[in-house]
Amino acid sequence: MHDLALYRKYRPKNFSEVLGQDHIVKVLETSVETNKVSHAYLFVGSRGTGKTSVARIFAKEIGVSENDLYEIDAASNRGIEDIRALRDGARVLPFDSKYKVYIIDEVHMLSKDAWGALLKTLEEPPKHAIFILATTEIHKVPETIISRCQVFTFRKASDIISKNMILEISKKEGFDLDNSIAELIAILGDGSFRDALGTLQKVLNFSVDSKGKKVKKINKEDVEKITGAPKTILVNDFISAIAQKKLEDGIMTIRKAAAENLDMKLYSKLIIEKFRMAVILKYAPKLEKEMAGDLGEEDLKFLKGLVQDDKEGLLRSKALSILLEAYNDIDRAFVSELPLELALVKILSKE
Repeated sequence: MHDLALYRKYRPKNFSEVLGQDHIVKVLETSVETNKVSHAYLFVGSRGTGKTSVARIFAKEIGVSENDLYEIDAASNRGIEDIRALRDGARVLPFDSKYKVYIIDEVHMLSKDAWGALLKTLEEPPKHAIFILATTEIHKVPETIISRCQVFTFRKASDIISKNMILEISKKEGFDLDNSIAELIAILGDGSFRDALGTLQKVLNFSVDSKGKKVKKINKEDVEKITGAPKTILVNDFISAIAQKKLEDGIMTIRKAAAENLDMKLYSKLIIEKFRMAVILKYAPKLEKEMAGDLGEEDLKFLKGLVQDDKEGLLRSKALSILLEAYNDIDRAFVSELPLELALVKILSKE
């Protein structure tokens, strides 16, 4: 349906379009304005947070043309000969720019010998060469390399920023998504703008009728089917079991989720997100109007009913804290659903 991947189509073209990295953009903008450019940068952060996009923008802002911009994937060009070739090329003057910029992605993949060759280049760089190294695993980068770079740490995309991005791009693509769907896609993106847009593209590509015509209004059930995300009812039933103090119902809901082979960490995250909203509604009801802008109509109706059902005051911060502990324990659990089961027992004080 889309000729160009959404993450490429909507890749930021200038600093003002970069999302969630203001702490980095401001510094780089200042260095451009004052003409104080370093010879080496290290961009650190999880995938899809904008490291290579910002590197390209920075190169453009300092006047580097396409002829003098080089992008190297260290995962497939990791040997000493590759870095020697880079070093020899860096010595040659730029074609039509003041600088030559080398963006080395996944730099942590370089071999031991390649690190040594790169270090020599960073120790005595040509005046016209700028190196921008990007990595998702800084612990694999030698300290000798790190110490010769300006290091910038990219933050994971917040769910709010991702959600707003998804709503905006969906609108531009001619689709109508409600807030709860955008929030779900943002959560599935797990802090990566690229992954969130990849999920959105999958949803939009499948949102057509039997004649192949675009379906403007997308419903949440279809999104759950397309993405394999936990069904809303499984999230709601778990939280309802807490509010109604029904341990057995809660355990059965977890078992249903496990039987559907769901990602328990994602399931837990969706529970926590909705439980948090319920706690806010219970203790700060004046915020209902603001929350209505972040939730779908059905979700808001469910949460208000949930607060009414909570006769024993189980929707509280202590329970939320217990759920957060369970979320953090899932990766270490031999049985992935066990932390949620234990959390349920602890919240309902049946141990």
